[in-house]
Amino acid sequence: MQFITHAGLSARQFDLSIGASNGYTLRMRKNNASIGSDVIENIVKIYPQLNLVWLITGEGEMLKTEEELILDFDDLPRSEQIEIEQLIELKIKERQEEELQRLLKEVAAEIEKRGGQK
Repeated sequence: MQFITHAGLSARQFDLSIGASNGYTLRMRKNNASIGSDVIENIVKIYPQLNLVWLITGEGEMLKTEEELILDFDDLPRSEQIEIEQLIELKIKERQEEELQRLLKEVAAEIEKRGGQK
């Protein structure tokens, strides 16, 4: 739950992201139950920034250091590295497009404001 809150997710969003049934995380918390190794494996695959020791024991830092993340990336098969790089490029492009749209709206509003002042 600590990581879910940190990531800004709802329990449902987290459950869906790791391929668990709806309500899985909240049931595990309510029953103070252990999660299965298959679920842990999915969590680590989907959220590689999570420190596995912390996830299992609750000890240490919740997130891996930047150095640990870089080492993990370099250890991935090249096909996965390419996929990650493509996803990053796509996210950057999406953010650039969103920023451009925001700037265009600001400029249009400024032009409209100046036109009304004449």
